[in-house]
Amino acid sequence: MSVFDRYLSVWVALCIAAGILLGKVLPGVFQALAAMEYASVNLPVAILIWAMVWPMMIGVDFASLKKMGDKPKGLVITIVVNWLIKPFTMAALGVLFFKFVFADLIPPAEAEGYIAGLILLGAAPCTAMVFIWSQLTKGDPTYTLAQVSVNDAIMVVAFAPIVAFLLGVTDIVVPWDTLVLSAILYVAIPLAAGMAARAVLLRKGGEKAVEDFIAKIKPASILGLLATVILLFGFQGNTILARPLIIVLIAVPILIQSYAIFAVAYGAAWLWKVPHNIAAPCALIGTSNFFELAVAVAISVFGLSSGAALATVVGVLVEVPVMLSLVAIANRTRSRFPA
Repeated sequence: MSVFDRYLSVWVALCIAAGILLGKVLPGVFQALAAMEYASVNLPVAILIWAMVWPMMIGVDFASLKKMGDKPKGLVITIVVNWLIKPFTMAALGVLFFKFVFADLIPPAEAEGYIAGLILLGAAPCTAMVFIWSQLTKGDPTYTLAQVSVNDAIMVVAFAPIVAFLLGVTDIVVPWDTLVLSAILYVAIPLAAGMAARAVLLRKGGEKAVEDFIAKIKPASILGLLATVILLFGFQGNTILARPLIIVLIAVPILIQSYAIFAVAYGAAWLWKVPHNIAAPCALIGTSNFFELAVAVAISVFGLSSGAALATVVGVLVEVPVMLSLVAIANRTRSRFPA
């Protein structure tokens, strides 16, 4: 893990500060950027999201799906936790905290937006960063790739229906057309483009060509993330300066969800005697989020200055320190798992 990746939370925090400052100093610029949209999709943000997502999709090898039958336990845990547990517990925590625990601190209309953002985070399991977490826990890289490939395949068809269902349960009006459009723009199209680029690279130089190319364009992905954070907090600056406590309040259910989901997945792998090099990555996949997708959909469905967009960006802020702490836990408990 590079120094830049290890301190990603620091860079995100600096970009948050920069976004708030620029939003106050250059309000006209941010208003002009917000106006550049088509069919509820903000074009500058869309470009940045594609810069983030496309490099990740190039690394997905759907041919690895055929290898899953050899060791099905890790895949079963991944699917159950990511798609049958995590979205619903995140929604439940959002409702619990923002409709009850924090009810006296947040107006009901704002609470709905924060709940929506948490739902988007919960329904988007990690795609790219999990390779870093897997490497830090000495995970099986081939199996991790297969797990991520399965997640992406499910996400293409399941993300929009699950999000729409949970948003409906929380009494939020669901703009189906925008939600489906976001899933197509930020999952299906980048995935197809990534598969096409991967095929070209494999023909030219095999897996090494793929790895080298991803390494070259990775900085663009990180810069896209940081630029998106600046834009989001530029629009959210007035709200944050007026009520800084809201960042802490949003982080509370995210932190509880992260450690609880890790405990469920990691504990299930331990009880099922899954080898550690499979158990650790499958628990970390469920714990971390595909925040690029969550941010993109929040912007498209609810707007750049919405509470939902703010909640997804807070998810970015807490992601790296939380995941590094879980990596440390996984490494310290390695001896309790089968070799």
